[in-house]
Amino acid sequence: MEWRVPLADIDFGLEEEEAVQKVIRSRWLSMGEVTAGFEQDFAAFIGAKHALAVTNATAALHLACLAAGVGAGDEVIVPSLTFVATANAVRYTGAAPVFADVESLDWLTISPDSIESLITERTRAILIMHYAGYACDMPAIMEIARRHNLTVLEDAAHSIGSTLEGRALGAWGAVGCFSFFSNKNMTTGEGGMLTTDDDALAEKLRILRSHGMTSLSWDRHKGHAYTYDVVDLGYNYRIDEIRAALGRAQLKKLPANNARRKKLTALYRELLSELAPEVQVPFAKGRGVGCDHIMPALLPPGVDRIQFMEGLKSRGIQTSIHYPPAHRFQVYEEEWMKRGAALPVTEEAAAREVTLPLYPAMREEQVEWVAQAIRETLQENARPGE
Repeated sequence: MEWRVPLADIDFGLEEEEAVQKVIRSRWLSMGEVTAGFEQDFAAFIGAKHALAVTNATAALHLACLAAGVGAGDEVIVPSLTFVATANAVRYTGAAPVFADVESLDWLTISPDSIESLITERTRAILIMHYAGYACDMPAIMEIARRHNLTVLEDAAHSIGSTLEGRALGAWGAVGCFSFFSNKNMTTGEGGMLTTDDDALAEKLRILRSHGMTSLSWDRHKGHAYTYDVVDLGYNYRIDEIRAALGRAQLKKLPANNARRKKLTALYRELLSELAPEVQVPFAKGRGVGCDHIMPALLPPGVDRIQFMEGLKSRGIQTSIHYPPAHRFQVYEEEWMKRGAALPVTEEAAAREVTLPLYPAMREEQVEWVAQAIRETLQENARPGE
């Protein structure tokens, strides 16, 4: 259907079109100098020593786990309130994801207290996720990791441009993993990036990204190498020049687009506090500077979420859910139940959360439409006796 207000939209224009055309005219499409330029630009933006472009953020997470030495018999503590790829990346290595609760309904990121309660002799790493672009409590998490000699990996898929204490999210742990999926703050359609300050980790990631090979096709094309060795069991997780070109163009727009998202989020908060104060909007009081990737809201307890979303749909407003809790998926639930670690805050947040439309080209009057529609829909769906 055609939405009056879609959930998300991309910001593509002449800059992206010209960047792609330039790559096509170059007649070199696989990973080459445009990718190298994109990696340099991104590393500078994050403040990292190394950046490596990959096919998507799931690949980035998988490689980060492998490079950190995660493998069979290990456990990695992860949030449940995340896209399932966070947990899947751990499982790909043969290790077990161990699900932690979130801090509170006001701040939906992984709880340091929950993390510490789940550490065992098998714990190898902590893989956190900056939900909606808002910072986890990184100082507390890094201190826990230091005391227990654990590696911290960051799923920064939501948080390109977010900072905490002046440091980019994705630059706190050993490796940061970013997403350029089509609904992200900057997009290449599919794509991802790894960042690290560790030279040895960077080299390991570089080798694993391309079949375990010691040189790339671009190296041989430019005459820098004639042959190669395969030194590890690697993967084909390479990006291409077209997506790298899109990424370079998108990165230039990111600061302005993030600022626009922040302005729209502030308007949402103001309007919802007036028109639908019973709707809880997390992340009101700041920790760092978020990039406002999505606009999560928690419906009042007892409201039928599907009925509510259908009410907005009937008004042409698209919504979503971020996320069904990963520990309740069939692939993980049995294993989670054996551990018996309750996740009460995650369960409540996941049952009540609705994601509202948010994108840079969204107009103020569209935010007003959504807020008014929320008020009307809640009134229509009010339970008997209220």
